[in-house]
Amino acid sequence: MAETPAADSGVRLRERQISWSALRLLPARLWIPLCAVLLTTLTLAALGEWSAQSALTRLGLFVLTVVTLGLLLLVTRLLLIEAERQESLRSAAQQHKRELDNLVDARTLELSALSTHLQEVAEKEKSELARNLHDELGGLLTAAKMDLSWLQSRVEAPPIHERLAQLGSVLDEAMDLKRRLVETLRPSLLDHFGLATALRAYVDAASAKAGLQCEILMAEDGEPIPRDVAIALFRIVQEGLANIVRHAEARHVRLQLMSDGPAYAFTLSDDGRGFDPQSPQARRSHGIMGMRQRVRALGGELTLESNPGRGTTLRVQVPKAAAARQAQ
Repeated sequence: MAETPAADSGVRLRERQISWSALRLLPARLWIPLCAVLLTTLTLAALGEWSAQSALTRLGLFVLTVVTLGLLLLVTRLLLIEAERQESLRSAAQQHKRELDNLVDARTLELSALSTHLQEVAEKEKSELARNLHDELGGLLTAAKMDLSWLQSRVEAPPIHERLAQLGSVLDEAMDLKRRLVETLRPSLLDHFGLATALRAYVDAASAKAGLQCEILMAEDGEPIPRDVAIALFRIVQEGLANIVRHAEARHVRLQLMSDGPAYAFTLSDDGRGFDPQSPQARRSHGIMGMRQRVRALGGELTLESNPGRGTTLRVQVPKAAAARQAQ
C-alpha cells in the first residue's frame, strides 16, 4: 500500500536528525516562552521538593517535572524541525529565483542580440535596395529620358509632341520618386558628407513639410562619427521626428548634436502636448523600444523626458569607447 504524502512527510520528520546549529533558526518570540516554561517548571519543582513532607509526594513532583521537561524538549524539537523546513524552503525559493533570474537575463540577451542582428540586416537590405534603385532603375529612367528627347527632336506633329511632353513629365516624376525612395532607404548625404550634414538636411526638409519651426545646433569642430553609430543616430532622429509630426502637435523642434566630448550625444526636443513615458501605451510603443534597442546595442543610454502639456525631450548618449568596442 502506497504511503500518503502526509505519512511520508511524518516519516521524514521522525527520521530527521536535528543539530544544535538549528537552534539559531528559532526566532526570539519562541525562545522567550520556552525559557519561561523551563524556568517555571524548575522553580515549581524546587519549591515542591523543599515543601513536600512525604517521599511519595516528592516522587510525584519528580515525575511531573520529568514529563514537563520531556514535553518541553519535544515541543522544542518540533519547532526546530519546522524552522529547518522553513529555512530549506527559503533556500530553495532563493535558488529557484536565482535560476529564474539567470534564465530571464540569458533570454533577454538573446532577444537583444536577435533584435540587433535584425536591425543590421534591415539596414543592409535597405542599403542594397537603395543602390539597386539608384543604379539600375536610375539608369533605365535616364535612358528612357534620353530616348524621349531624341523623339521630341524629330517629331513635328503637335498632338504627338504634346503626348511626348506629358510622357516627359511622367518620367520626371518617376525619377523624383526614385530619388526620394533612395534617400529614405539610405541617405546619400550620410555616406558622403557625414551625420551632421545628413541630419541638418533631413530635419530641415521634414520640418518644412510638416510646418514646424526647427532649430539645429551642430558642433562645428566635432570629430567624424563612425558609420554604425551615425546610422543608428540618424534612424533614432528619424523615428523621433516622425513621432513629433504624428502625435506631438508641436510648433517648434530643436535638435542639438555633440561629438567632441567623451560620448556622441544628441538632444531632440519639441513644445508639443507631451505624454506620460511610464504609461502602458508608451511602454508598448514599438518605436520607442526600437530606439532603445539601437542605443543599447552601441552601449549607450536613451532617456525620454515628457509631461502632458509640456513637450518631450529625447536624449541619447553613446560612449565613444563602447561604440568602438561594438564596431570591432
